[in-house]
Amino acid sequence: MRVAVMGAGAVGGYFGARLAAAGNDVTFVARGEHLRAMERDGLRIASVQGDLAIGGRFAAAAGTAGPADLVLLAVKSQDTDTAARALAPLIERDTAILSLQNGVDNAERVARLWGADRSLAGVAHISARVAAPGVIEHTGGGEIVLGATQPGGGEKARAAHAILAKAGVPCELSAHIQEALWKKLAWNAPFCALACLLRMTVGEILASPALDGLVRACVEEVREAAACRGVMLPPTTAQDAITVSAALRDVKPSMLQDLEAGKPLEHEALNGVVVRTLQHAGRRAPISELLYASLCRLDGELRTRR
Repeated sequence: MRVAVMGAGAVGGYFGARLAAAGNDVTFVARGEHLRAMERDGLRIASVQGDLAIGGRFAAAAGTAGPADLVLLAVKSQDTDTAARALAPLIERDTAILSLQNGVDNAERVARLWGADRSLAGVAHISARVAAPGVIEHTGGGEIVLGATQPGGGEKARAAHAILAKAGVPCELSAHIQEALWKKLAWNAPFCALACLLRMTVGEILASPALDGLVRACVEEVREAAACRGVMLPPTTAQDAITVSAALRDVKPSMLQDLEAGKPLEHEALNGVVVRTLQHAGRRAPISELLYASLCRLDGELRTRR
C-alpha cells in the first residue's frame, strides 16, 4: 500500500517505519536536519521491540510523494491547518487521512478541507523521541486507537485499520473515538504542562504530594470540558491517569521535549482547549487557566529567542 507520513518525527516516524518494514511504499515528509540525516543515512528506529533501519523516500514536501492510500498526519497541532492544505498531491478518491496528533479537534480541522468521510482521528499510545537527527528512540507502547469522527467515515476507518494491522501495528478500531481523544487529553493536559513548567519527568511529578491535587483538579476540568462537547468521561478518569503514569516514570512528556529542543509548545491544543470550552459554557477552569497562562508566557519567551 502507498503511505505518506506527514511529519516524520517520533510518532509519525515510528509508525511509518513499521509500515515500511512490512513492505508498504512509504514516503516520509519531514524538514530540517532530521530530513537531511534521513536522506543521507535512512531512518533508524532504536526500539525495545527490535531495531529497524529504513531506506525509502524522504521529502521536504508532499508534492514529491504522489497519491497515497493512507496519510499519517503527525505534525504538531499548531501546524495542522498548514499541513492539511499541503496534502493535496496525496489525495485521491479512496485516500484516508489519519491524525495521530495531540488534541481533540485535529481530524475535524482536516475534515473541513478534505471531507468528514476520509478524516480519521487516532490516539497513539507510545513513548518515543527523536534521539538524534534521523534516529527515533522507542521505549514503550506503540498502539493506535482509531475511528471515524463523523457518520460515513466507517469504510475509510476500516481500510486504515487493515493497513496498520497487516503491518503488525497493534491497532483498535473504536466506535467511540471522541472518548479516546478526551481520555488522552486528560493525561496530556496536566502531565505535559507540569513537566514543561517544572522541568520534571512523569515520575518526579508522581513523587510530589503537592502536585497530586493539581493533577486531579486539572483532570476534572478536562472532564467538565469533555461533557460540554457531549463526551462523558468516567469519574475514575483522574485516578486512571495517575495509575497509567506509574509505568511512565522515566518519560519526559512531549511538551517538555519540545521545550528542551526550543520548539513551539502545544499548549493551545492541550490546555487552551479546556479553558476556551468551559469559558464558552460560562464556566471557569482555574487550574487550566493558570497552566495555560504560564505556558503562553513561556512559549512567548521561546519565540523571542528563536
